[in-house]
Amino acid sequence: MATEIRVPTLGESVTEATIGKWFKKAGDAVAADEPLVELETDKVTIEVPAPAAGVLSEIIALDGETVGVGALLGSIGEGAGKAAAPAKVEAPKAEAPKAEPAKAASPAAAPAAAPASAAAGANGPAVAKIAAESGLNPAMLAGTGKDGRVTKGDMLEALANPPAAPAPAPTVARAPSAPDDASREERVKITKLRQTIARRLKDAQNTAAMLTTFNDVDMSAVMSLRAQYKDVFEKKHGVKLGFMGFFTKAVIQALKDVPEVNAEIDGQDLVYKNYYHVGIAVGTDKGLVVPVVRDADQMSIAGIEKTIAGLGRKARDGKLGIEDMQGGTFTITNGGIYGSLMSTPILNAPQSGILGMHRIEERPVVVKGQIVARPMMYLALSYDHRIVDGKGAVTFLVRVKEALEDPARLVLDL
Repeated sequence: MATEIRVPTLGESVTEATIGKWFKKAGDAVAADEPLVELETDKVTIEVPAPAAGVLSEIIALDGETVGVGALLGSIGEGAGKAAAPAKVEAPKAEAPKAEPAKAASPAAAPAAAPASAAAGANGPAVAKIAAESGLNPAMLAGTGKDGRVTKGDMLEALANPPAAPAPAPTVARAPSAPDDASREERVKITKLRQTIARRLKDAQNTAAMLTTFNDVDMSAVMSLRAQYKDVFEKKHGVKLGFMGFFTKAVIQALKDVPEVNAEIDGQDLVYKNYYHVGIAVGTDKGLVVPVVRDADQMSIAGIEKTIAGLGRKARDGKLGIEDMQGGTFTITNGGIYGSLMSTPILNAPQSGILGMHRIEERPVVVKGQIVARPMMYLALSYDHRIVDGKGAVTFLVRVKEALEDPARLVLDL
């Protein structure tokens, strides 16, 4: 008996995936729990293991296809170590065309599921004659005659007043390259994961009333603490003392003071999250992913650093699971590691806030009337103005700045 291979549950709010690639061909022997196919979702890439040992007898969903949770991917037949004859790989089934209203303005192109005379057979000779001459299919019309039959008047009315043709979907045309340039170009298909990332970012821009506010922070105190304790910290906790632990703690204190930044819109409701799952954006070779430090408010700085380090390794190795990506209530992204001085980060929907960190550079600032050089960083808070007012956004960013410039506040919960 064949064993079905189906799309597993993909996690919170994830309803579909794209077939990345099959690791086996139809007819190949497979072992139980051996990775069979790679699925790409908008959050992570996962591998589907073989539910049983045997022979991959059939592949239903091909590379590049979009499949929903529970969809049939293929099947495994009985056999051990013996390759069966390659099974037929089914091509994607084309959807049956939907019936459309007749386009009388262009009779030659009018749909004709059956010969016009046959379609009009139950509507009288006058209707059949008009159908034969014009190509207009009576079956596409709502009849006004007895028992809903199409009349000669219905046909003439449709021809005189054709429905407006739908507007074509807008396309962006790419100008052709010069022959010398074209020979030096490389065309690579965009991965489904990258397409999904692009779509989600654009959806966030289109849905939220997104606005960004800026501030800068003097990093002297945090950098001094790191310099003083980094060696003993790493020796005790087995992880380096970075900036993310300080920033995560500062963000949590600010979220407690300005709870609307930790909220989201759900239909007609505003949902306040009384927990703090902080997403940390991580760049990988497949695109940006956002693993989540869950209940970060209950962790020490050491605990946060350990968790972030572990998630970062999993992200770079492509081993993040759906559970690592779920439930974030706020996101921090650090463009400074790439040298960014300032940016306007895009919201990670449906969250209402994201904090952008940037590179630290020595800049002249005025302190007690004196111009001095200090290690400064620009901070950017992008927020959903439907939920967060300007006052709340500015207050949030000031709270983050205050905590970082006086780290004792993080210890004393001030």
